[in-house]
Amino acid sequence: MKTLEWEDNKLKLIDQTKLPDELTYVYCNDYREVIVAIKDMIVRGAPAIGVAAAFGMALADLHGEDLDKAADEIKAARPTAINLFWAVDRVLNSDDPLKEALTMYKEDIDTNLAIGRHGAEIIEDGDTILTHCNAGALACVDYGTALGVIRSAFHQGKNIDVICDETRPRGQGARLSVWEMQQENIPVKLISDVASGFLMSQYKINKVVIGADRIAKGGVVNKIGSLMVALAANHFHVPFYVAAPLSTFDMNASVFDTEIEERDGDEVRYYGGCRICPKGTEVINPAFDIVPKELITGIITENGIIDPI
Repeated sequence: MKTLEWEDNKLKLIDQTKLPDELTYVYCNDYREVIVAIKDMIVRGAPAIGVAAAFGMALADLHGEDLDKAADEIKAARPTAINLFWAVDRVLNSDDPLKEALTMYKEDIDTNLAIGRHGAEIIEDGDTILTHCNAGALACVDYGTALGVIRSAFHQGKNIDVICDETRPRGQGARLSVWEMQQENIPVKLISDVASGFLMSQYKINKVVIGADRIAKGGVVNKIGSLMVALAANHFHVPFYVAAPLSTFDMNASVFDTEIEERDGDEVRYYGGCRICPKGTEVINPAFDIVPKELITGIITENGIIDPI
């Protein structure tokens, strides 16, 4: 399952806002349409955003646009995801933007397969693994990071169970991760966001594997709710792993200096199209939080498992 593909000088994207009910596609004809797709979360997940941004730059080049201007606009689409900045700069500094984007596309698949192989080493037969948000094929070009680890362990024949939390407010765990697991008949159960701590206390979860949107000195930035899961895992002595490519690392910055994206309050006010709070309710809606390195057991990369930085 390819989250995005290059077809006839257009970028083809799975419209993730329509899942799990509809598998439909959006075609981006220029870099501005790529920006809209990133902002509206038609494409999401740090690696997928990075590759989509690379193709956005390729589209800008094909259409004779000012590449520096396109780069600045694409980078502003979602400021927390380091892969987006890395991808745009890599294409901007290349001699052939489209060739570079296509290279990054293939690299992403190979990287995720390697992450899956290394990560499967920490998964034991009989494990029940909690994952938060969606760090699967839909968050990458294919296969996934955190879900790539789970896929790899399952394909090795290990008897595992997966628990996905819903991941409010946009429900990526419920809508996307559960859907991905079901496509491959990997045993999966859905829980509410507030249930993971209790299940850990009852020894019903014995590993956590999540993805990352940025890794920097001191910890990891990931989808809002990751910190809550990490704190519970630490309290109940459940190993907490992060799976991410090296392109997600920002070695020159402190994680605590990361700009955390604040999204529209209606994402919280409404659920399934229905308002769930009184009219006029004020909302705080950060898209990400920060997990300090002290709460992280290890980081699974394409080169192996390392300590948090």
